[in-house]
Amino acid sequence: MADVARRETPLCSEQFGSGAARGCRAAADGSLQWEAWGRHWWGFSGAFTAKPGGRDGGEGAAPRTASPPLSRLLAVFLPQGFPDSVSADYLPYQLWDSVQAFASSLSGSLATHAVLLGIGVGNAKASVSAATATWLVKDSTGMLGRIVFAWWMGSKMDCNAKQWRLFADILNDVAMFLEIMAPIIPICFTMTICISNLAKCIVGVAGGATRAALTVHQARRNNMADVSAKDGSQETLVSLAGLLVSLLMLPLVSDHPSLSLSCFFFLTALHIYANYRAVRALVIETLNEGRLWLVLKHFLQRGEVLGTTPANQMEPLWTGFWPSLSLSLGVPLHRVTSSVFELQQLVEGHQEPYLLRWDQSRNQVQVVLSQTAGPETILRAATHGLVLGALRGDGPLPQELEELRKQVQAGPEKESWVIVRETNQVLDRLFPKFLKGLQDAGWRTETHQLEVDEWRATWFLCPEKKVL
Repeated sequence: MADVARRETPLCSEQFGSGAARGCRAAADGSLQWEAWGRHWWGFSGAFTAKPGGRDGGEGAAPRTASPPLSRLLAVFLPQGFPDSVSADYLPYQLWDSVQAFASSLSGSLATHAVLLGIGVGNAKASVSAATATWLVKDSTGMLGRIVFAWWMGSKMDCNAKQWRLFADILNDVAMFLEIMAPIIPICFTMTICISNLAKCIVGVAGGATRAALTVHQARRNNMADVSAKDGSQETLVSLAGLLVSLLMLPLVSDHPSLSLSCFFFLTALHIYANYRAVRALVIETLNEGRLWLVLKHFLQRGEVLGTTPANQMEPLWTGFWPSLSLSLGVPLHRVTSSVFELQQLVEGHQEPYLLRWDQSRNQVQVVLSQTAGPETILRAATHGLVLGALRGDGPLPQELEELRKQVQAGPEKESWVIVRETNQVLDRLFPKFLKGLQDAGWRTETHQLEVDEWRATWFLCPEKKVL
């Protein structure tokens, strides 16, 4: 009986990732008897025996148990260790992203069909050299646009990855619409497809940059390469499905321009909707200016910090590019002061490694950062600037800030630097509580997605020293 009980008691178990575990018992001949994976996935029991003398049974082992077909298929398109190796928003984002990619693939087929017709494919009178020249001009315009746009906006896309992702896909729809309309106006054909290709190259830069930023967010085990590679596999599969559907769709609509245009508008609407749902599904735990303002406003009004999910759901996607307050972090010192007296006003009573200048008339905040300023200092400086912006807005504030708001709204009797100094004193009490609330709510405060320029400064005036 003891031997039977010993054989029935599991000796050990193993599992792959977050999948179901399988147990191992002692067989009568002393070998290890493993449960088959199938009993957990498909509901039937089974076991195979591992004979001593080799790995997983050595030479006498039973054939290796195959994982379920669905599991094998998913392993081709999902990162290893899914879902533990990626963020919680990975699956909803990728599902909606696949829908938008499928719609975009079909729309792209209609646009390509229109461009080829405009160039002269199928027209015996069309000139090969003219078509080649048009294509070269189109590509050259796009290449130049790609370089200029990457230089102009490349550093801003990390801060607002969601908004730029949505912008890129909407611009892509505009570009495809121009391509469809190009053959209708032959005299402007070359100019139209050049503008379209310029827009598509901007889309390529914005889409690729934001995809990289989102990959950093989604990868949770330093597996960025795997997440990026599997995203490429998913996109390839969706594009292949779109290609097959396009082969069936194009012969049906190619001779009916109105039907072709109707299909395009339907696919564009689906594309934009799926993009919106994909971006809205993201829950990013780092703070950019928009998310910081939402969380800070809630904290000032209710005394509690918003969690990552509600803050991301409330983040503006369409108007996120144009905040009401102009906040500039990392500006050069010579831009905010031109005299010893002005520098002393900025430094006085300010112990933090940043200096802040507030222009009330323009509602503009400029922050000079010290050489020693780290992520927490930058987060406090941004919070300081947003608090100043809140003094000019509506909504309830803590008592000490409400008094400052009354002084600001009463008129310019009090100089801006005095208000900055007094809000800094309020932040000395509020910010530690706010920072701890951020960390408790799941926000990552050791890094941020605030837009910060590279200027740093050093100042030697003592905050208590008066300069006459």
